[in-house]
Amino acid sequence: MESRLQANTSPTVLGTQDLLATIDSVIAANRSVAGALLPMLHGIQDLLGYVPSTAVPRLADALNLSQAEVHGVLSFYHDFRTVPPGRHILRLCRAEACQAMGCDALETHLQKRHGLTFHETSTDGAVTLEPVYCLGNCACAPSLLVDGEVRGRVTSEKLDRWIQELRANAGGNP
Repeated sequence: MESRLQANTSPTVLGTQDLLATIDSVIAANRSVAGALLPMLHGIQDLLGYVPSTAVPRLADALNLSQAEVHGVLSFYHDFRTVPPGRHILRLCRAEACQAMGCDALETHLQKRHGLTFHETSTDGAVTLEPVYCLGNCACAPSLLVDGEVRGRVTSEKLDRWIQELRANAGGNP
């Protein structure tokens, strides 16, 4: 399923009926797939940018699961979001090589300078910060994923510049 989300765009904003129709279309498209819950969750997030709470009972009914089982899978995997993300997504690597090279200092800098903490979106809706556990870019640690693009040898100065550019592209304040 192809994603509607791309860098520099907001998650799809839909009315309730359109939201439910999107969820139902993903369910219908994946109903016969073995182990359909994960493909359905991915499909919904690909189209909406997150998995809304209204999807849980619909998925449970379609797959003859309890809502607790669906929620358990949704909350177990770190990649799934249950709230809409910001227009840009930063994923800071938390693996050992990046920790040894200063990702903790970058996390602190993001919190103090930009008010960003993991699993949260900036107040202007421009940037969401998420942890990731290895980007495979250890030789260039610390590393960061910016809207799907790997960036290495990240410094506080580079991070400030990138966030300023992202906010300018998203219409927010630096």
